[in-house]
Amino acid sequence: MITLMKTCGAAALLVAAAASPVLAAGIDDRVTHGYADSNGVKIHYAKMGSGPLIVMIHGFPDYWYTWRDQMEGLADRFTVVAMDQRGYNLSDKPAGVENYDMRLLVGDVIAVIKDVGQPKAIVVGHDWGGVVAWQVAMNVPQVVDRLIILNLPHPRGLSRELAHNPEQQKNSAYARRFQEEGAEKTLTADGLASWVKDPDVKKKYVEAFGRSDFGAMLNFYKRNYPREPYTEDTSPVKKIQMPVLMFHGLKDTALLSGALNGTWDWMEQDLTLVTVPNAGHFVQADASALVTKSMRAWLLP
Repeated sequence: MITLMKTCGAAALLVAAAASPVLAAGIDDRVTHGYADSNGVKIHYAKMGSGPLIVMIHGFPDYWYTWRDQMEGLADRFTVVAMDQRGYNLSDKPAGVENYDMRLLVGDVIAVIKDVGQPKAIVVGHDWGGVVAWQVAMNVPQVVDRLIILNLPHPRGLSRELAHNPEQQKNSAYARRFQEEGAEKTLTADGLASWVKDPDVKKKYVEAFGRSDFGAMLNFYKRNYPREPYTEDTSPVKKIQMPVLMFHGLKDTALLSGALNGTWDWMEQDLTLVTVPNAGHFVQADASALVTKSMRAWLLP
């Protein structure tokens, strides 16, 4: 089953009819903090609520706080855990590009699930967190109850577009720059937080990036992002075994929507795709209310 939604249709009516979202101001005072041991690497997470476990994984450049609105909107029915990926904020920052291999990033998510004490989780990922979430679902499906992906196409869709779509190749130039030696020297905490619109929230981001390791953040690209010449993945398909909810802000200039085509061919169960015309790459912030309410409607009977 495939459900396709656009905010100009059913999803917009849902949002218009719903109550105003709860503001996440002061969420720092309502979360508890924990550290999972991932083979000697400490992975920090913030937690609130009770019930079935949701683990949220941020992307670049970001940290656990990106999920504050979604945490507020789901914590009455779920244990919501938002982690800092290795290299970011309060998590460890091991040296060496090899310490950012996808196998280890997947292991970090499993370590958080185990540390919270539940056997499986609803896994949510945005950007690089989406890459990791796809890989957890494909390679360790027994720990994933449901999968929610924000602005990160299925890996096969992205590899196809990188191989054949000149516009996607052009728009991925930033990733190729990030793979260059010394690229971290071009980054600043204030520059990384430039996408954050609220000045008070931006201040928090600048502080979090001050605790992060820019080289480690770029090691995600150096170790895991495809390199030229790009080739399409034609290996046997490993279908996703659990229901999937995807959001994609259509103003994303880094990850173009063409990569979404064919996603349904790689699913064993139902796929719900929510496209958001007026949101960009950070759809969980640009369309916070829609994302939170859609997640809630999809997760709850």
